[in-house]
Amino acid sequence: MAVGSYGPPPATYVARMVSHDRHDPIRHANLLSSALNELFEMSFHTRESDGTLTCRLYRNGLIERIELTFPCSAEQRNSYEAIVERIGDGQALANYLHVITDDAAHAEHAILLGLAVNYDADIELSGQDGGRMTFVVDIALERLLN
Repeated sequence: MAVGSYGPPPATYVARMVSHDRHDPIRHANLLSSALNELFEMSFHTRESDGTLTCRLYRNGLIERIELTFPCSAEQRNSYEAIVERIGDGQALANYLHVITDDAAHAEHAILLGLAVNYDADIELSGQDGGRMTFVVDIALERLLN
């Protein structure tokens, strides 16, 4: 789908297609679109200009899996690994509150911690060869109350 001035943005379009058979499709599409946009923003923070961005969506029961692969330097990958570790240490909410109140914090910290806290997302990094990395994000949007 070409990005232009016609029709919804790509994340919104994809979210609507994926959400059509959910209990509350409009709510589900809005939440999924927001999560996709956050992940797309992560790919832009790498500032890599060469390569392909690939996004795959899978469904298993209530879980939506987003796999986003994009070019990424080893340094940036190390930074993302540190963030994902902070999510898994059981202190995601405390880390998120610290990051959103710290003017010196990087936006990608807030984005990933926000997905973990606000969407109850499970986030992993998958290794890639050739300067690429993949975020694997599992979200159960139907379980979210707010």
